[in-house]
Amino acid sequence: MEPEAGGQFSEEDEFRLYEHYGMSSSYGMASRPTYTGTDAPGTVGRDRSRPTTDDSMTRSEERLRVGKETRESGRVRLRKYVVTEEEQRTVPVRKEKVLVEREPITEENIDRAASGSEISEEEYEVVVHEERPVAATETVPVERVRLSKDAEVQEETVAGQVRKERIETEGLAEDEKP
Repeated sequence: MEPEAGGQFSEEDEFRLYEHYGMSSSYGMASRPTYTGTDAPGTVGRDRSRPTTDDSMTRSEERLRVGKETRESGRVRLRKYVVTEEEQRTVPVRKEKVLVEREPITEENIDRAASGSEISEEEYEVVVHEERPVAATETVPVERVRLSKDAEVQEETVAGQVRKERIETEGLAEDEKP
């Protein structure tokens, strides 16, 4: 590294000198490649692709990767419990009544009335029936209930910010730029 005519270092030589001693340059050359005295001969700069590179650089950019994750969004539960309700029904019931019928003895029925002993003790019994309403309960299955799931697919847009590197050229004439 030798100074130019007039005792001045070139801008690139000054940058290398500052970098060698770990100082920052006042020329604002942050976008320039980093030069060190430890690089192999012919190495021009450092890049993400390798610790030391040749005269090219690698351009990188972030990609937005979109995927899906499954997570719990809620729960649905079946719970069975018992309630007691009053229920009424009307049921027709039948009751028998005893009627005492008396008929006078006439010439037409005297034969039937005089066929027994003249005076005696006797009993005659009639069984009377009645219906009473009765209620009982029985358990019968009436319905089966279950939970099932149905999936519906919807389209959702996902957005995110990604960073991209750009490489610009400086010092090329307009007709030489790519």
